Amino acid sequence: MSPTTPRLPRRALPALAALLLALPVACSGPGGAREAGAPASRPPLAERVSADTSPALRAFYDQRLDWTPCDAVADPADQDEPDLQCATLKVPLDYADPGGRTTDVPVARVPAADPGHRTGALLLNPGGPGISGVTLARRWKGNQGPLRDHFDLIGFDPRAAGGTLPVHCLDDRTRDQWTSTDDPAYDHGQVLADACRAKYADLLPHLGTRDTARDMDVLRGALGERELDFLGLSYGTYLGALYAEEFPDRTGRLVLDGAVERSTDLMHLNGEQAVATEAAFRAYAAGCAADGDTCPLGSDPAAAAQRLAGFLDGLKDHPLPAHDGRTLTAALAWTGVLDALADGHRNWPRLRAALDPALAQGEADDLLKLADGTTGRDEDGHYDTAADAYAAIHCADAPLAPTDADLRAALADLAARAPLTSRHDTRVTLLDPDCRRWPYRSTERPHTVTAAGSAPILVIGGTEDPVTPYAWAQRMAAGLQHGVLLTREGDGHMSWDRSGCVRDAVAAFLVDGVLPAAGTRCASD
Repeated sequence: MSPTTPRLPRRALPALAALLLALPVACSGPGGAREAGAPASRPPLAERVSADTSPALRAFYDQRLDWTPCDAVADPADQDEPDLQCATLKVPLDYADPGGRTTDVPVARVPAADPGHRTGALLLNPGGPGISGVTLARRWKGNQGPLRDHFDLIGFDPRAAGGTLPVHCLDDRTRDQWTSTDDPAYDHGQVLADACRAKYADLLPHLGTRDTARDMDVLRGALGERELDFLGLSYGTYLGALYAEEFPDRTGRLVLDGAVERSTDLMHLNGEQAVATEAAFRAYAAGCAADGDTCPLGSDPAAAAQRLAGFLDGLKDHPLPAHDGRTLTAALAWTGVLDALADGHRNWPRLRAALDPALAQGEADDLLKLADGTTGRDEDGHYDTAADAYAAIHCADAPLAPTDADLRAALADLAARAPLTSRHDTRVTLLDPDCRRWPYRSTERPHTVTAAGSAPILVIGGTEDPVTPYAWAQRMAAGLQHGVLLTREGDGHMSWDRSGCVRDAVAAFLVDGVLPAAGTRCASD
């Protein structure tokens, strides 16, 4: 997860955003063959109102959201969607001091399309961390499947993301250098830590996932729900798992797709992800080589992967000029390529369209556009806040300060297991984000989330997911006291939009409480 070679989960941010825009608008009905037991019974909606909060927090839980039509200025498409509603939730900045400073959380709601069969509210989180949940709700307003029929779809902005305590540490010029430099002496961690400390020192301790999980419980109360139903994607799975750990008795039906499991430290997770990314990188090169003479990497699959890595690394010494006066560096090229690989083989044509001109003619523009999409840079040279949010949330979740011995051992392992995708800078591959100089030292520690006493939780993993390796889904499901693993065969990050079988299973569980049978495996579409 390096600044110059974005990895989990920032590398997936643009790919995930594109995925959200392309989510299927219809899902087939749930199949009974997956039933692992009788559907869980649910009390009537009027009875599902929690009033068991502490007195100091009761005012937050007792608030009611004032829903109004969303501002069409934020998204012009909203003017044709009168059912899309927005509100603001108030939460404590510091849950240790609920009577102190408060903050506002933007919330969006798409009311159930079939009110007569409404099940309740379904909270959505797109992961990142650093992606707006309000944006996700806006994109899902056209979904006409079972979830859209039975649930009010609720999106909210997690801390540091969107409109909730957004952090924007680096100015555009500094961010340009931060993302593009190939200088091994450039200290990305120090530059970002200094900038964030100068602007947000008082906020940084309150931007972690556990605080956002507590915000979700306040939102649950404000929505009038006794239990939380939740669909978390990518890093949203960690948010859902921490919610279940904090509030096991308030979990309803949780679906966690593309699991981020934190039983070990971030350095070792980064190493595991690099291995999965290496497989995707080699698969792409082999796919190109299979096209024979049309592939600029040649016809030998093994040599093709080496040639592609060599070209990307070669940009350190021979960067390519772009027509806008900018330069395609090795850091930017690796960023664009690895992000494109996150979407699996269905994104290979787009990646090849950007790579072929660079390889054959030295044309940098298309590959530079891929990198800009990853780093959040628009055509005017302005950056969004996702990258800063990513670092702020990660460093609040799991401070990374490995010993020299641990780092040396991890670097040796990485060089052996992912020699191509880590070769640009193995150190920053492991230290992404680099929290060693972060001004706030979190008390969070890696651990297995068991969520003892929770309701059953559905965990979904793809066997060739290059962003959240399948082993993470296996570990998360095994660690949860009531975890159930659903496996999708195939590549690409997350499974919801890649398999009708997965969508049917998710609908069966969320709508009817029917879990897939143990060992269920779904094919990709």
